[in-house]
Parts: sequence; C-alpha cells; structure tokens
Amino acid sequence: MAASSEVGPDLTTSELIEVRRSDVHGLGVFAAKRIPKGTRIIEYVGERVSHDEADRRYEEKDADDSHTFLFIVDSKTVIDAGVDGNDARFFNHSCDPNCESTVEKRRVYIEAIRDIEPGAELTYDYQIQREDDDPDNIDEVFACRCGFPQCRGTMLWPTERKKPKKKAKTAARKKSASAAARKTKTATRKKTKTAAQQKRVVVKKKFKRGGRRR
Repeated sequence: MAASSEVGPDLTTSELIEVRRSDVHGLGVFAAKRIPKGTRIIEYVGERVSHDEADRRYEEKDADDSHTFLFIVDSKTVIDAGVDGNDARFFNHSCDPNCESTVEKRRVYIEAIRDIEPGAELTYDYQIQREDDDPDNIDEVFACRCGFPQCRGTMLWPTERKKPKKKAKTAARKKSASAAARKTKTATRKKTKTAAQQKRVVVKKKFKRGGRRR
C-alpha cells in the first residue's frame, strides 16, 4: 500500500473571523472569537498570475487608487485576490499589526503574532514595495491611517524614499578618453558578473518574505 501524502487543513475559510465595516478603511477583518498567538488564521487565495499579467490587468488603474488585492508569492507569481479571492483580501494594513503574512511552499497564510481578543480588528503590515518610477505623491496615495501613535505614515516599504544620488564632482566627470580606453576586457567581464550577482541578491531579498503589491 502506498503511503498517503499529508494534507494540511483547508484554510480558505475560517470560523475565527468575520468581515465588516472598518474604521481604518472600507471592509476589515475582525476576530469572531479569541485567537491565540501563533494561530494560522486563513490562507490568502485568488488567481495565480505572472507579474507581467498583474501589471497588464491593472495598468488602467487610477494612479491615486491605493486599493490592492495583489500579493507577491515569489519572483514569478502574484496572487490576484480580486479573482476567486476569499476573506483574507479584506485584512487592513497597520504599523502595529497583530498578524503577519507568511509564504510557505508558495502559499500565503496570515498568522496571529499575539493573542487577539474577540471583536478586535486583524491587521498586518502590507510592506508594499516601492518602485523607481513612483510619482512624487506616492506616500500620499499609500498613506497609512491605522491610528497607531508611532504610525510611520505609509504602507510602503522601505519606509522612506531613496535619496537621489549626488552628482559627481566636475573633476570626476572629466576623465580622459585615454584613461577609459585603458580599462581591460577582464575588468568589464568582472563588472558584468558582479552586476548579475547583485541582481540575483536583490531579487532573492525582494521576494524572500512576500508582500502586497500594487
């Protein structure tokens, strides 16, 4: 007899939560009963698509619209909870969350990081990724209104925009053409290899934890 594979519990629905109007934003998720710390509450589900497809679907989205049902699984996959999604898509963001999102075997779960009493709203940190071409008002679009006294003011991550690189000094810009010509092919190959390695590290870090995207 072949050994049966272990099947985890179905967490696409949960009796621990209920969805109703939230003071934070729109609809929110609230504890229907006490939820102990460490409880895996619900799985974040929806249609699995590529990043390119997610971009295509929402390319007409208003730039001032902060609403998102997209969740990064890894460098190839995004869950679009706007299609076949469940109650997990209604969790609001907070800078002082009582839950966190975790990615395990390319599936996304929301878990309690502290004891949660009945009636409390359940939240997690969206950590929506910043992009190099973000408009100047991006922090206003994705402003956080969680009400936490130390609220960082944004759902974006990193919390602050990258500072523009300082312009090179005039003397540094005036490198002679002959000096540039003396760079060897070996140096060029090393530079290319280093850049490729760095890109892989960035991609690995970017998708290690997962997170909401827009």
